[in-house]
Amino acid sequence: MALQEQPQAPVALSESDQRQVLALYQKIQRSRAKLVGPDGRTQSMPASLCEFLTTLTADLSEGQSVAIVQNDAQLTTVEAARMLGVSRQFLIGQLERNEIPFHLVGTHRRVYARDVLAYKMQRDGKRRRILDELTRAETAEGLYDREPPDDRTD
Repeated sequence: MALQEQPQAPVALSESDQRQVLALYQKIQRSRAKLVGPDGRTQSMPASLCEFLTTLTADLSEGQSVAIVQNDAQLTTVEAARMLGVSRQFLIGQLERNEIPFHLVGTHRRVYARDVLAYKMQRDGKRRRILDELTRAETAEGLYDREPPDDRTD
């Protein structure tokens, strides 16, 4: 029987750790990074890995939490709901409406991380488009130029 690792809660970085991450980020930005093996041999880091690590360290230096998930990882409904920031019941509804593909392992639903992330990107894109449309409409109506009423009584 294989044990499945449970996702861990994000860990807050201390100020000292944040400074170290920022210093690492700045070093990566300034030079072509290299990998150093246990025998001391160096090898140039592939550009895609360097870009990934740069983005990772930038996010960490800004205090953001970061999770690395394999695309093929199978998530429980609780894990998938947590990743989406929704209740398990809401997620089950999405699964039953075929909004997110799933498969059964025995009687338990499992969802691939790649499908959860694809759904999240699609959902977030829709939200972004709606907010952009609202912003354009309010700008066209001049609502951003209005001052709020002064409710103070002197």
